[in-house]
Amino acid sequence: MKKEDYQFFEENGYLSLGKILDKKETETFVKVFNRDRTETGYHWYSFGHYQSINCDALATSPEFDGLLRHPKVMAPISELMGGKTCFSEICIRHMEPYEGELNRGWHRDRSHLLEHPLRMDYIQLMVYLSDVDETTHCFSISPESINQEILDTEAQLEHGGIQDLYGEAGTAILFNVSVLHTATTRKTTQERKTVQVYYGHQHQPYLSEDSIIPTQLWKDHPDSKVRDFYSVFNRKTREYIQRVGDDTNLTLEESLKVLVEIDYETGKRQRPN
Repeated sequence: MKKEDYQFFEENGYLSLGKILDKKETETFVKVFNRDRTETGYHWYSFGHYQSINCDALATSPEFDGLLRHPKVMAPISELMGGKTCFSEICIRHMEPYEGELNRGWHRDRSHLLEHPLRMDYIQLMVYLSDVDETTHCFSISPESINQEILDTEAQLEHGGIQDLYGEAGTAILFNVSVLHTATTRKTTQERKTVQVYYGHQHQPYLSEDSIIPTQLWKDHPDSKVRDFYSVFNRKTREYIQRVGDDTNLTLEESLKVLVEIDYETGKRQRPN
């Protein structure tokens, strides 16, 4: 990572990596994304304002491991986070064309980790798998320096303003999840496809109950470094292991039934009436 890129992250809380996927890679991951929605769309659910998501994407589409551990991603994440990092969550998200009013739901995912040089507990990778510009839905952030006071939403927006981040399919953005951000939903005829991945510190607790870590990654992967990367389990993964044990003989549909039941119990999904 260039010195000026690190400094930009210090001053703004995010960094665009530009187009990290070449044409072939982009086409491959778009096909994987589309296949996931077509073949396992029953596992997706509504989230927030006008989004549908699948947070078990490593189970339904294992190919996404190659995106979240992409060399152009892991190097800058390692430098920004410092120390050993780990997988925390993946959600692939879809937004349909929209006829309503512009909507922004500003939020911080976590409190700032003040002892970290960048005040960063977790970092998120946002990868666009569709072209994003001023005519589409987009990701927006209110730039925040590590040297400024941590402000409430209204004060931060007044101080830092709003930065809408655009880019063609294959573009990647890294940001501190403690910095104020939102999905911007605007009137558009275009859909938006994203892969959104959280990374944490291996010595810190897990982030959420959203994503399963499949057996083939934490146990059966031949590379010990990969197994370490997937070694921080959430309750969902532990519950899954306890209920199914060795899942090698389970079909994907059988595995997803178990995961949905765990999601009901933890409140990630609402049981049908």
